[in-house]
Amino acid sequence: MRAGKLRHKVLLQQRTDTPDATTGAPAATWASITNPNEWAAVEPLTGREYHEARARNSEVDHRIRIRYRSGITTKNSVLWGTRRFDIQAVLNVEERSRELHLMCKEYTDGR
Repeated sequence: MRAGKLRHKVLLQQRTDTPDATTGAPAATWASITNPNEWAAVEPLTGREYHEARARNSEVDHRIRIRYRSGITTKNSVLWGTRRFDIQAVLNVEERSRELHLMCKEYTDGR
């Protein structure tokens, strides 16, 4: 992986559900699992990749490339500035434990 391609600073977060104090219903809270200066490449899928993902009923619309780190799962999310990306799949590129491709869907309030 070429370090020059990693030009975005992101924050990886873990979701935990805690009971709401008033209603008791589970409420999502996010805790950081990395420092906010994790370098990444945030890439929207190209037209062809996007249409192939849609054909497989996938909701993926972005690929986020980071250096390998263990423990990243689909229960995590990526925060880039004010934008949140829900991780749909974690790909260990060539199974070499050097680079991860996080296949993500951008979170929107209307989901």
